[in-house]
Amino acid sequence: MSGATPRTRRRMSRADRKRQLLDIAEQVFAERGFRAVSMDEIAERCGVSKPLLYEHFGSKDGLVLAAIDRVKAELYEATSAAMAGASDPRDMVWRGMLAYFEFMDAHSRSFAMLLQEPMVVPGGTGEVLEQTRRQQSGLIAPLLAALAPDVPPVAVEAYTEIIIGACERLALWRLSHPEVGARDAAQYMTDFTWNGLRNHVGAAFPPPAPGPGVPRSDGSPDD
Repeated sequence: MSGATPRTRRRMSRADRKRQLLDIAEQVFAERGFRAVSMDEIAERCGVSKPLLYEHFGSKDGLVLAAIDRVKAELYEATSAAMAGASDPRDMVWRGMLAYFEFMDAHSRSFAMLLQEPMVVPGGTGEVLEQTRRQQSGLIAPLLAALAPDVPPVAVEAYTEIIIGACERLALWRLSHPEVGARDAAQYMTDFTWNGLRNHVGAAFPPPAPGPGVPRSDGSPDD
């Protein structure tokens, strides 16, 4: 009789398993659309039983809402971390926009489904999507207020909504224009934001000499 001990497979932790399920579910929803996908199909793609999916998420609605909620948190983390490393206000705008569009590249089909099929996905999805916008508003509005301190709060709020809407539309437009990269989109939005505030900013924040990768005033990236 051999004294060898059978090798045991390390069980995946609940958190790791949930992360794996959300990764695959997000991909399946993006590929096929929320309505067309069944829990059976997702379970098969995940390599787990359907009861396990229900144990983690309760329903298909719960699964898609969990996937969207996770993306919301990751988007906020990516954009806020990028802006925190900025050297000046224009660099902050540039870094935030670049992080946003790079993140959208990684989740483009998921966001397209949310923005283009609002009547198909679960009702709570619209609330999570709006929470995502409010998170981005919480990053953008204080920056605009600092750039243009004489602008009334209601105008700052309005400009913030304009920028958020423009970012979403540009992200969707890029789906049919793959030649427009994330850096291109970030440059367009940085120019749009900065030029739109030019009359309010005045001499308080003259366009600085850009750092590495930040567009110059003529639109060309700095090397």
